[in-house]
Amino acid sequence: MLYFSHPSFLEHDTGPGHPERAERLRAIEARLRADGLWDRLEHRTPRAATLEEITLVHPPSHVVALRALSDVGGGSIDADTLVSAASFGAAAHAAGAAVEACRAVHDGESRTAFCAVRPPGHHAETARAMGFCLLNSVAIAARWLVRERGLERVAIIDWDVHHGNGTQEIFERDRSVLYASIHQHPLYPGTGSAAETGVGEGAGTTLNIPLPAGSDDERYREAFAIIARRIDEYRPQALLISAGFDAHHRDPLASMQVTTEGFGWMMRWALGRAARHCDGRLVAVLEGGYDLTGLSASVAACVGAMLEADEA
Repeated sequence: MLYFSHPSFLEHDTGPGHPERAERLRAIEARLRADGLWDRLEHRTPRAATLEEITLVHPPSHVVALRALSDVGGGSIDADTLVSAASFGAAAHAAGAAVEACRAVHDGESRTAFCAVRPPGHHAETARAMGFCLLNSVAIAARWLVRERGLERVAIIDWDVHHGNGTQEIFERDRSVLYASIHQHPLYPGTGSAAETGVGEGAGTTLNIPLPAGSDDERYREAFAIIARRIDEYRPQALLISAGFDAHHRDPLASMQVTTEGFGWMMRWALGRAARHCDGRLVAVLEGGYDLTGLSASVAACVGAMLEADEA
C-alpha cells in the first residue's frame, strides 16, 4: 500500500499548547516503526495541489486569503484555527497528497493508500477555514475523481468524532458524492443532525449518524450497519475515508469510548465495502486524533488492516 507524507506537514506551526501539533505525525511514524509496519509501506512524497485542483472546491479568493496570511508570517483565523508562515504550503501539500493518492489508486498502482497529513481538512467549508482546517483535502480529492476520472459516484465516510460540516456543505447539493458521518452529538461544530440529508439535487446523499457521548465499539458497529445499507444502495466507484481518531477513549477533545481495536474493525469494514463496490480501491486521509498514544495505535491498527488487504 501507499503511504503519503511530506516535510511541510511538520512545519505547520499552531503554537504552544495547541492539540493539532506536529508531534501527532511523529508519534504515528514511531508507532508504525515499532510495530514493524513502516518498512512494508511504499512511501511517497506528494506535490502540492495546483490552484486548478484546489478551486474545484474553494473559490480563488479563499486561496488568495490563506496564502496572503501565510506570506505575512501567519495569524489567527479564529481561536482554534491558526496559520503560520508554512501553513498554506502544508495545506496545499495535504490536498496534493489526497489527490495523488486517489490518482495512484484509481490508476491501479495500489489498491489502498493512507495520507498522514496536517492540517486536517473536513471542517473547511467552500469559503471558510475553521476547526483547525484550511483546505478540505478529502473534498478536493473526491471532486478531482469526478472531474478528472469521470466517476459518477464517490463515497466519503467520515468517522472523526466531530461532524465534517465542511465536507457536508461542499457536497450537500451534489449527487456525485455520498457523504456519511458518524460523530458525537452535541459537540463542535454543532452540525450533523440526522435530519440533514442533502439539498435539492443532492437530497439523500448526506447521511448523518449522531451518537451520544460514551458510545463504544458496539454502538459504532450498529452505526456502520446503517451506513452499509446506504453504501450498498449507492454503489460507489471509489471510497474515501476522513480518518479521524478522536473518538478514541483516550482523546481529550471528546467523550467517546472507541478502542484501538474498534478502529481496526472500522477499517476492515471499509475495506470490505471497497472490495464489494470499488475493486478494493480505498484512500484514507488523516483528520483528527489528539491523544498521541490513542492516535498512533489506532492509525497502526488501520494501516495494518490495509496492508493485509493490499497484500492478499
